[in-house]
Amino acid sequence: MGVGNWIKRQARGARAFARRFGQSTRGNVAMIFAISLPILVMITMGGVDINRAATVRVNLQDALDAATLAAARSTATTDADLTTIGTKALKANLQNYPDINLANATFTLSADQIVIANATVNVKTLVANIVLPPYGKLLDDTLPVGAHSEVNRSSKNIEVGLVLDITGSMAGQRIADLKTAAAQLVDIVVQAQQTPYYTRMAIVPYSIGVNVGSYANAARGTPATYVNITGASWSVGTSKVVTGISKANPAVVTAVAHGFSTGDTVWITGLDSGNNSGTKYSTLNNAAYVVTKIDANSFSIKTAAGANVNTSGFRTFVSVTAGVVTKCQVTDCSIVVTAANHGLQATTTDTGDTRPTTVYLTDVTGLTSGTSSLVNNQGFEIGNVTTNTFSIGVNGTGYVPYVSGGKAWCGMDGCQYRVFRNDNGGTLTSFQTSTCVSERVGSQRYTDASPASYKVGRNYASTNNPCPSATIQPLTDNKTTLKNLISGLTVTGSTAGQIGLAWGWYTVSPNFNTLWSGNPAGANVPRDTLKAVILMTDGDFNSPYCTGVLAGDAGSGSGSSSDHINCNATNGDPFTQAANLCDAIKAQNIVVYTVGFSVTAGSQAAEILKDCATSPDYAFLPASGADLTDDFAAIGRDITRLRISK
Repeated sequence: MGVGNWIKRQARGARAFARRFGQSTRGNVAMIFAISLPILVMITMGGVDINRAATVRVNLQDALDAATLAAARSTATTDADLTTIGTKALKANLQNYPDINLANATFTLSADQIVIANATVNVKTLVANIVLPPYGKLLDDTLPVGAHSEVNRSSKNIEVGLVLDITGSMAGQRIADLKTAAAQLVDIVVQAQQTPYYTRMAIVPYSIGVNVGSYANAARGTPATYVNITGASWSVGTSKVVTGISKANPAVVTAVAHGFSTGDTVWITGLDSGNNSGTKYSTLNNAAYVVTKIDANSFSIKTAAGANVNTSGFRTFVSVTAGVVTKCQVTDCSIVVTAANHGLQATTTDTGDTRPTTVYLTDVTGLTSGTSSLVNNQGFEIGNVTTNTFSIGVNGTGYVPYVSGGKAWCGMDGCQYRVFRNDNGGTLTSFQTSTCVSERVGSQRYTDASPASYKVGRNYASTNNPCPSATIQPLTDNKTTLKNLISGLTVTGSTAGQIGLAWGWYTVSPNFNTLWSGNPAGANVPRDTLKAVILMTDGDFNSPYCTGVLAGDAGSGSGSSSDHINCNATNGDPFTQAANLCDAIKAQNIVVYTVGFSVTAGSQAAEILKDCATSPDYAFLPASGADLTDDFAAIGRDITRLRISK
């Protein structure tokens, strides 16, 4: 066989082997695994470090943004000076991340007055120096992570109104989570350096309303005070002895020199039949009767309703039956209070319909039975109003007479006390004004018009659903003040989110600077000052008001109907109020963020919060405390970056 033929035969054999090898499947899995092994090892062992690097990049970006802002705020003009200032700030901001090693950082100033920063850090890997022959070394000891930031040196001031839900449903872990998240937000937004641009935050805790503390009188007006009482009596003149009552229809009463006129109302008491048989004259006792005068010594009587008093079946009147008859000051024989120039009208229409004016009485001496006072610390509807007197609809015949003193406080909206008919049977109910406020009503209800011209609503709170103790904090750059307020928050009451939202707006409105001249908001000039309102809530808004009291149509969860006034909310549904406020706030180019803590996605509350926010991306629905912290941090970063050009 020649060499040429042998070569040809070997070539044919090789080709046949190649075909058989290519068609064979018996070793494919092992072969593919062998080829893929280095890649699988790299993905598996390096994935942990890649994830860490991604986390570090977020932290580095935050730190570099803050450092770039610090450099931009400085007076440095050279790249070297900017880098010195920026690097110092960057290192300080990275102290909380010990696994990050700063490799390099540069800060330069462009011709357009933009500070441009670049930074690289080396992240120490957990899985390092992997060598897979024949590929060689796949992972190093460190991974480089970079960040880029740009800040326009003509930056902006920042003003943030943080509105926090401290209602009863926030009790337990929820309020603890809120405190953690809110304190972190303060650190992100409020910067240590306040020149040439400042960053300030206001905090507005709310439940049934917002407690404005020492600003209350300027915001909702000073409550009307009292007038002094100088007299209180139900009767006129002296009582007359009854010397006889006829058996007739109508009965004729004999009382020598009675002095009564036709139409007078009198009160009879003290009658007795003198024995236990027959009909007793005592049945006429303790009632008011209308007189028809017969002569100087006698008169017939009818009931207050106008029916004849029939004594035809009574026993013959005898001397031991004697009682007394006394003239009443007013037709219902109620107490008439004397208070010079009291200023009260007979009726009011502040609830939308006509009702009797109300009053609240204190400090009266007399008008007692034992240790019980008939009038003190109680509210009344008044009648029979004159310039100096009014009646209170309460019969005082069985009580010790008035002695001295007393104060009459008006009981209407705007007074120190609110006396009203409640929504549970119309019982007369009294609450004292608080330093909380309710909605503003009227033409300026959805504006930030100055409270010097347009007062906000008063708030008369029940002890069962009280005004929260935490008071509003106007704009400040003092982190300690802000954090102390946050750490001291306690929960109480129902949810008037519309009121909290309004005051979040008011804290960043220059129109409200008359309240807090020491903590003023800047002018509404977006190129100079970024303004934002963050509304946080954990549920439905259920607490609207009518004349300073929770309205009769307040929602479920707003307390007992016994503490609600029997009129509907003046401004209507609280969510509708919030929607109108949100539109007005956004119309002023104020950024609105909403945070629905544990609010169900797709619910009415969630949809309203989304519509309220500047855009859907500015609406958050954290389901847990960790989520709340993350979302507050995201909002803080976003607020800071809104003045960063890239």
